[in-house]
Amino acid sequence: MKKPTIIGIAGGSGSGKTSVTRKIMEALDEHSVALIEQDYYYKDQSDKTFEERLNTNYDHPFAFDNDLLTAHISQLLKRQPVEVPTYNYEIHTRSDTTIYVEPRDVIIIEGIFALENESLRDLMDVKIYVDTDSDIRILRRLQRDIETRGRTLDSVINQYLNVVRPMHLQFIEPTKRFSDVIIPEGGENNVAIDLITTKIRTLLNK
Repeated sequence: MKKPTIIGIAGGSGSGKTSVTRKIMEALDEHSVALIEQDYYYKDQSDKTFEERLNTNYDHPFAFDNDLLTAHISQLLKRQPVEVPTYNYEIHTRSDTTIYVEPRDVIIIEGIFALENESLRDLMDVKIYVDTDSDIRILRRLQRDIETRGRTLDSVINQYLNVVRPMHLQFIEPTKRFSDVIIPEGGENNVAIDLITTKIRTLLNK
């Protein structure tokens, strides 16, 4: 049985990763595609107090259970289904609910640190970094967090300046060098997305 094609899509918060992922999935609608969001793999914190959980830095690589994510991708490569964990942001730990994911022709791994872990990168056939200017990213994050997460303007700005921006510069931006393709301006770059989907189809048809 043919090995699934693994695609990694990384980039900073608000870079347009989700838009790029959605357009690639739409372009590959003739194939079976599964999306694995790295955010599902935040570490279980049930052994910590609620106060300790509140101090979790979700913009640091250590916040993610990459061992479990890598193990699940390895299972999918063997055409074995997996139970993907979910995260409860209200209690800041892993939920009891899981998502059943069956093997597909294409597996897309999307997340800010999708290219940070070497073991995970080694499983990928195509590595993509979505590169968008910081001023656009912060505006998108402001709009998202205020409209959908009930955050205040001041809290979003403070978190961006004190956590998100320094973590991006230290951990996310450097992963650009591991990418096969850099897409400027995210989902608006239709030429880059067309080139990538053409490459993926070539891999699938080999």
